Amino acid sequence: MTTTPLRRTVVDVVGAPFHAIWSPLDGAVLAAGFATENDPEAHSLAERLGRLDPDAVAGGIVESRDDELPIAQALRAYAAGDLRAIDALAVRQPETPFRGEVWRALRGVAPGEAVTYTELASLAGRPTAVRAAASGCANNLVALIVPCHRIIRRDGGLGGYLFGTEIKERLLQHEGAWQPDLIELATSGSRAE
Repeated sequence: MTTTPLRRTVVDVVGAPFHAIWSPLDGAVLAAGFATENDPEAHSLAERLGRLDPDAVAGGIVESRDDELPIAQALRAYAAGDLRAIDALAVRQPETPFRGEVWRALRGVAPGEAVTYTELASLAGRPTAVRAAASGCANNLVALIVPCHRIIRRDGGLGGYLFGTEIKERLLQHEGAWQPDLIELATSGSRAE
Protein backbone atom coordinates (compact mmCIF):
# COMPACT_ATOMS: atom_id res chain seq x y z
CA MET A 1 0.00 0.00 0.00
CA THR A 2 1.33 3.41 -0.96
CA THR A 3 1.33 6.31 1.46
CA THR A 4 2.48 8.84 -1.12
CA PRO A 5 -0.29 11.42 -1.53
CA LEU A 6 -1.93 11.67 -4.91
CA ARG A 7 -2.04 15.07 -6.62
CA ARG A 8 -5.04 17.00 -7.91
CA THR A 9 -4.74 19.43 -10.81
CA VAL A 10 -7.63 21.69 -11.84
CA VAL A 11 -7.82 23.28 -15.30
CA ASP A 12 -10.69 25.12 -16.98
CA VAL A 13 -11.94 23.08 -19.94
CA VAL A 14 -14.94 24.21 -22.04
CA GLY A 15 -15.82 26.76 -19.36
CA ALA A 16 -15.91 24.30 -16.45
CA PRO A 17 -13.36 23.23 -13.80
CA PHE A 18 -11.83 19.92 -14.82
CA HIS A 19 -10.14 17.92 -12.04
CA ALA A 20 -7.42 15.34 -12.65
CA ILE A 21 -6.19 13.14 -9.79
CA TRP A 22 -2.83 11.59 -10.56
CA SER A 23 0.02 9.65 -9.04
CA PRO A 24 3.34 11.49 -8.60
CA LEU A 25 5.06 8.09 -8.64
CA ASP A 26 4.39 7.38 -12.32
CA GLY A 27 2.39 10.38 -13.58
CA ALA A 28 -0.68 8.25 -14.38
CA VAL A 29 -4.08 9.90 -14.12
CA LEU A 30 -6.26 7.74 -11.84
CA ALA A 31 -9.50 9.76 -11.86
CA ALA A 32 -10.67 12.78 -13.80
CA GLY A 33 -13.85 14.71 -14.40
CA PHE A 34 -15.71 17.96 -14.15
CA ALA A 35 -16.99 19.80 -11.13
CA THR A 36 -20.77 20.06 -11.21
CA GLU A 37 -23.36 22.27 -9.56
CA ASN A 38 -24.04 19.53 -7.01
CA ASP A 39 -20.33 18.71 -6.58
CA PRO A 40 -18.41 21.99 -7.08
CA GLU A 41 -15.15 20.58 -5.66
CA ALA A 42 -15.48 17.27 -7.56
CA HIS A 43 -15.26 15.24 -4.34
CA SER A 44 -17.10 12.40 -6.08
CA LEU A 45 -13.97 11.64 -8.13
CA ALA A 46 -11.94 10.79 -5.03
CA GLU A 47 -14.90 8.88 -3.56
CA ARG A 48 -15.31 6.77 -6.72
CA LEU A 49 -11.57 6.11 -6.86
CA GLY A 50 -11.52 5.19 -3.16
CA ARG A 51 -14.33 2.66 -3.60
CA LEU A 52 -12.58 0.96 -6.52
CA ASP A 53 -8.97 1.30 -5.40
CA PRO A 54 -8.71 2.09 -1.66
CA ASP A 55 -4.92 1.66 -1.67
CA ALA A 56 -4.52 4.41 -4.24
CA VAL A 57 -6.07 7.06 -1.97
CA ALA A 58 -4.56 5.77 1.29
CA GLY A 59 -2.01 8.61 1.37
CA GLY A 60 -4.63 11.27 0.66
CA ILE A 61 -4.87 13.81 -2.15
CA VAL A 62 -3.15 17.19 -2.20
CA GLU A 63 -3.67 20.12 -4.56
CA SER A 64 -0.94 20.57 -7.12
CA ARG A 65 -0.17 24.22 -7.80
CA ASP A 66 2.64 23.64 -10.29
CA ASP A 67 1.27 24.76 -13.66
CA GLU A 68 4.39 23.48 -15.41
CA LEU A 69 3.53 19.83 -14.82
CA PRO A 70 2.87 17.79 -17.99
CA ILE A 71 -0.71 16.92 -16.98
CA ALA A 72 -1.71 20.57 -16.47
CA GLN A 73 0.10 21.59 -19.65
CA ALA A 74 -1.67 18.90 -21.71
CA LEU A 75 -5.10 19.81 -20.31
CA ARG A 76 -4.54 23.53 -20.97
CA ALA A 77 -3.35 22.76 -24.51
CA TYR A 78 -6.48 20.63 -25.11
CA ALA A 79 -8.67 23.46 -23.79
CA ALA A 80 -6.88 25.90 -26.12
CA GLY A 81 -7.64 23.74 -29.17
CA ASP A 82 -4.77 21.21 -29.38
CA LEU A 83 -7.20 18.30 -29.20
CA ARG A 84 -4.46 15.64 -29.35
CA ALA A 85 -2.55 17.08 -26.37
CA ILE A 86 -4.19 14.68 -23.89
CA ASP A 87 -3.63 11.55 -26.00
CA ALA A 88 -0.20 10.81 -24.53
CA LEU A 89 -1.28 11.14 -20.88
CA ALA A 90 -0.89 7.88 -18.99
CA VAL A 91 -4.00 6.57 -17.24
CA ARG A 92 -4.62 3.75 -14.81
CA GLN A 93 -7.91 2.49 -13.40
CA PRO A 94 -9.14 -0.83 -12.02
CA GLU A 95 -10.55 -2.83 -14.90
CA THR A 96 -12.21 -6.05 -15.90
CA PRO A 97 -10.90 -7.59 -19.14
CA PHE A 98 -13.76 -6.25 -21.27
CA ARG A 99 -13.89 -2.83 -19.61
CA GLY A 100 -10.18 -2.51 -20.29
CA GLU A 101 -10.86 -3.23 -23.97
CA VAL A 102 -13.68 -0.64 -23.98
CA TRP A 103 -11.41 2.00 -22.43
CA ARG A 104 -8.61 1.27 -24.90
CA ALA A 105 -11.15 1.48 -27.75
CA LEU A 106 -12.38 4.82 -26.38
CA ARG A 107 -8.84 6.18 -26.50
CA GLY A 108 -8.77 5.18 -30.17
CA VAL A 109 -11.78 7.38 -31.02
CA ALA A 110 -10.17 10.52 -32.39
CA PRO A 111 -11.18 14.05 -31.46
CA GLY A 112 -13.78 15.27 -33.91
CA GLU A 113 -15.36 11.82 -34.14
CA ALA A 114 -18.36 10.43 -32.35
CA VAL A 115 -19.31 6.76 -32.43
CA THR A 116 -22.35 4.90 -31.20
CA TYR A 117 -22.40 2.44 -28.32
CA THR A 118 -22.83 -0.32 -30.93
CA GLU A 119 -19.73 0.86 -32.79
CA LEU A 120 -17.83 1.06 -29.50
CA ALA A 121 -18.72 -2.56 -28.69
CA SER A 122 -17.33 -3.57 -32.11
CA LEU A 123 -14.18 -1.52 -31.59
CA ALA A 124 -13.71 -3.30 -28.24
CA GLY A 125 -13.93 -6.69 -29.97
CA ARG A 126 -17.42 -7.79 -28.86
CA PRO A 127 -20.00 -6.40 -31.29
CA THR A 128 -22.96 -7.91 -29.43
CA ALA A 129 -21.91 -6.52 -26.03
CA VAL A 130 -23.51 -3.10 -26.49
CA ARG A 131 -24.81 -2.85 -22.91
CA ALA A 132 -21.45 -3.91 -21.50
CA ALA A 133 -19.76 -1.25 -23.65
CA ALA A 134 -22.20 1.35 -22.31
CA SER A 135 -21.43 0.14 -18.77
CA GLY A 136 -17.74 0.62 -19.51
CA CYS A 137 -18.47 4.25 -20.38
CA ALA A 138 -20.54 4.73 -17.23
CA ASN A 139 -17.79 3.28 -15.04
CA ASN A 140 -14.89 5.15 -16.62
CA LEU A 141 -12.97 6.98 -13.87
CA VAL A 142 -10.81 9.00 -16.24
CA ALA A 143 -13.29 11.11 -18.21
CA LEU A 144 -12.08 13.30 -21.06
CA ILE A 145 -8.69 11.52 -21.27
CA VAL A 146 -10.52 8.22 -21.79
CA PRO A 147 -13.09 10.04 -23.94
CA CYS A 148 -16.47 8.51 -23.12
CA HIS A 149 -18.01 11.85 -24.17
CA ARG A 150 -17.39 10.80 -27.80
CA ILE A 151 -20.06 8.10 -27.62
CA ILE A 152 -23.55 8.98 -28.81
CA ARG A 153 -26.84 7.14 -29.22
CA ARG A 154 -27.68 5.32 -32.44
CA ASP A 155 -30.34 7.94 -33.24
CA GLY A 156 -27.70 10.68 -33.05
CA GLY A 157 -28.73 11.93 -29.61
CA LEU A 158 -26.18 12.74 -26.97
CA GLY A 159 -27.04 9.98 -24.53
CA GLY A 160 -25.97 10.33 -20.92
CA TYR A 161 -22.84 11.75 -19.33
CA LEU A 162 -21.91 11.66 -15.65
CA PHE A 163 -21.09 15.37 -15.64
CA GLY A 164 -24.22 16.40 -17.54
CA THR A 165 -25.20 16.49 -21.18
CA GLU A 166 -24.45 20.22 -21.39
CA ILE A 167 -20.75 19.51 -20.69
CA LYS A 168 -20.83 16.58 -23.13
CA GLU A 169 -22.30 18.79 -25.84
CA ARG A 170 -19.71 21.53 -25.20
CA LEU A 171 -16.88 18.97 -25.40
CA LEU A 172 -18.18 17.57 -28.69
CA GLN A 173 -18.61 21.09 -30.09
CA HIS A 174 -15.08 21.99 -28.92
CA GLU A 175 -13.80 18.97 -30.85
CA GLY A 176 -15.94 19.66 -33.92
CA ALA A 177 -17.96 16.44 -33.56
CA TRP A 178 -21.33 17.88 -32.61
CA GLN A 179 -23.50 19.87 -34.95
CA PRO A 180 -27.08 19.51 -33.68
CA ASP A 181 -28.62 20.95 -36.86
CA LEU A 182 -26.91 18.34 -39.04
CA ILE A 183 -27.82 15.52 -36.66
CA GLU A 184 -31.48 16.56 -36.69
CA LEU A 185 -31.44 16.51 -40.49
CA ALA A 186 -29.75 13.10 -40.60
CA THR A 187 -32.15 11.50 -38.15
CA SER A 188 -35.25 12.94 -39.81
CA GLY A 189 -34.22 11.57 -43.19
CA SER A 190 -33.80 15.04 -44.71
CA ARG A 191 -30.66 16.17 -46.44
CA ALA A 192 -29.08 19.57 -46.49
CA GLU A 193 -29.00 21.08 -49.96
